[in-house]
Amino acid sequence: MDPRRNFQPGRYDSRDTFTPGSFGPPDFGESDEAELVSVSWNQDYSCFAAGTSHGFHIYNCEPFKETFRRELKDGGFKIVEMLFRSNILALVGGGPNSQYPSNKVLIWDDHQSRCISEFTFRSEIRAVKLRRDRIVVVLEHKIYVYNFMDLRLLHQIENLANPRGLCCLSHHMNTSVLACPGIRRGEVRVEHFGLNMVQIINAHDSNLACMTMTLDGLLLATASTKGTLIRIFNTMDGTRLQEVRRGVDRADIYSIALSPNVQWLAVSSDKGTVHIFSLRVRVIGEDAYSTEHETSSNSLQPLVSPASGANPGSSLSFLRGKVEIRRYLKK
Repeated sequence: MDPRRNFQPGRYDSRDTFTPGSFGPPDFGESDEAELVSVSWNQDYSCFAAGTSHGFHIYNCEPFKETFRRELKDGGFKIVEMLFRSNILALVGGGPNSQYPSNKVLIWDDHQSRCISEFTFRSEIRAVKLRRDRIVVVLEHKIYVYNFMDLRLLHQIENLANPRGLCCLSHHMNTSVLACPGIRRGEVRVEHFGLNMVQIINAHDSNLACMTMTLDGLLLATASTKGTLIRIFNTMDGTRLQEVRRGVDRADIYSIALSPNVQWLAVSSDKGTVHIFSLRVRVIGEDAYSTEHETSSNSLQPLVSPASGANPGSSLSFLRGKVEIRRYLKK
C-alpha cells in the first residue's frame, strides 16, 4: 500500500504531521529506569543509537560518550535509525507499553524537536534504512523506497517472508545499491538503482538470517538460518568470492560486520562467541563499472575479485574468542 504522507513537496512541512485520533508528538521528559529494546549503528559506524522502553540514547564511538538522550513519559521505540551524524532520525514505536504504533514511521528532527513527516502502513514495520537521498521501509513481505526530499514513492519490492527485516543500503553518493531477500528461499535480490540493473544471488539453501554490505555496495556478506557458513559475494555479477566457516553446529547469527578496508569479517551469534575471519578479496575500483558501462554495454569487468592465489571456496577462522556483552544504560 502507498502510505499516507503529510509532507509538502520540496520542503519539510511546517505543521505538526500528527492527525486527531492518532498519537501526538513524543512527550519527552523524566521516566523510570529504561529497558533496552534495540541497538543500531549509524551509516559510517561513528555513532550508535539505543532504543529503550522510554525513548532513545545516542552514543559517540570515538571517544566513547553519550551524546544525548530523549526520555518519554510513556512508551519507547524498537527502531531508532540515524542519518549519519545529523539531527534527523527515523523512529518506530515498540517495547513494553509503548503508545507509539509499530506500523508507523516518524521522521524526527531533533533540532526542531518535532516530527517532520510520517508513514503509516497496514502491517508491522520490520526495519527502516536511511541514506541522504532515500528512505527505505521494510515490511515482512514488501519493501518501499522513497525519495527523501519529497517522499515520492520510487520503488516497491516484493520478497519472501522477511520477519527479521533484512535489508542493506550502500551509502556512497556515486553508488545506489539495495540488497534484500528475494522471492525464493536463500535468494538475495540486489537492486543497482543507478544502473537500472537487478542481480539475483542464490546465496544459501536455507532461509537468510543475516546480511551486510560494504558502504559502496560492491561486497555482500550473508548467512543462513543454519549459521555455519558466511559467504561473500560480488554484487555486480553475483560471483561468490569467499566462504568462511563459523562452525559445524547450527547457530543463530546476530550480526555480520566488514572492516572498512575489507580485510576482516566479524560474526556474532547466540553461542556467545565472536568469530573474526581474514578476507582475501580485493576491490578493483568503485567507478570502473560505470565507466565500462558507458563505453560498452556488452562487457562487464568485475569490480571485486578473489585476491591472487586465493581460493574463494576455502575458509579461514583467524581468531575466535568469547565476548561478554553487558547491556546497560547510563543513568
